[in-house]
Amino acid sequence: MKIIEITEDIKSIFKNAANKMSGAKRREYIGEITIKLLDGNARKTEREFGWGRKTVKTGMAELTTGIRCLNNYSARGNKKTEEKMPELAYDIQSIVDPKSQADPKFQTPFLYTRITAKAVRQALIDEKGYTDDELPCENTIGDILKRIGYNLKRIQKTRPLKKIPETDEIFENVDTINRQADNNPEALRISIDTKAKVNVGELSRGGKTREKEPEGALDHDMEPDLKMVPFGVFEPSNDHISILFGTSNETSDFIADGLELWWEENKERHSHIKELVINLDNGPHINSHRTQFIKRMIEFADKTGLKIRLVYYPPYHSKYNSIERCWGVLEVHWNGTLLSSIHKVIGWAETMAWNGVYPAVHLVDKVYQKGVKLTKEAMKICEERIERLENLPKWDVTINPIFG
Repeated sequence: MKIIEITEDIKSIFKNAANKMSGAKRREYIGEITIKLLDGNARKTEREFGWGRKTVKTGMAELTTGIRCLNNYSARGNKKTEEKMPELAYDIQSIVDPKSQADPKFQTPFLYTRITAKAVRQALIDEKGYTDDELPCENTIGDILKRIGYNLKRIQKTRPLKKIPETDEIFENVDTINRQADNNPEALRISIDTKAKVNVGELSRGGKTREKEPEGALDHDMEPDLKMVPFGVFEPSNDHISILFGTSNETSDFIADGLELWWEENKERHSHIKELVINLDNGPHINSHRTQFIKRMIEFADKTGLKIRLVYYPPYHSKYNSIERCWGVLEVHWNGTLLSSIHKVIGWAETMAWNGVYPAVHLVDKVYQKGVKLTKEAMKICEERIERLENLPKWDVTINPIFG
């Protein structure tokens, strides 16, 4: 059969059939038509049916040899900007991360940032040395921010954001110290904080579970069997997380014991570290005027030989502390699961993943006494051991070890 004997309607049928196929099947179909109807002439096939000569020739070769070419669909099309410029996403993150907070309600693992895409683009020019021509537009910067997990924080109209006069200065200090620590090979920055107590018992927590037969919760909100206090230590440089669940009270001693346990477990990994920069909020058990906490931090410095720097976020802004993001991921992870026992709480926490890293989880069953504090005379001795930043004495405290 020659092509001149085929009507336009028949050609249309061949074309439509080819359009419904893809990959090797489509090429072999085109190759078969070319061989049988057009004497294997790729140029004629292109002229009569509009199929590209390269596709025609590949189809005939695959048909006659039985060897199929693999389709690399992922390499086609325009790549995302951060794929074409891998360093761009890293530079954006280094600018945005200090100005981002976790979801205040822990309902999503996304971060919320108080810096706009326009400001990020300008910071890339001012701080990272990019030129205006090589950077994508403001909208694309906004898309990149969303893709790497940063959402713009909604303005809260119902409740004004509380702010003390030093807030901006404190944030600037935190950003500066964190950047210096991250660039210092002998310094390690960690973020610490406790989470709201976890009620253990057959109590509904809302949310949903994927269990085949979900456990039944009590139909009334009774007193929990136990309340567990989660304390976390997060290392932003490597995404390592340690979570300790206490069964007693949240106190300065519980937090200090948690830090010591974390260091004992990880000191070999950080044998080169001489300074520990600790990001923390201004909570009642860890603020810089909590006498027992300062005493324990001095003891921690002397015991480890580490220079300790306590760098505080401003009040009402604790969600900017990096560890808060881990709590958001944990809440989303266990969702509506019935946390009916200590074993279940620990088990679920161990299976949480942060950027592909699973946490080290410990149970601390030591009983802690509330209200432990130093006398004024004892605290005066402690004050002689610490250095407070002159313009921000409550928000930046340095402790040098006696030996180290």
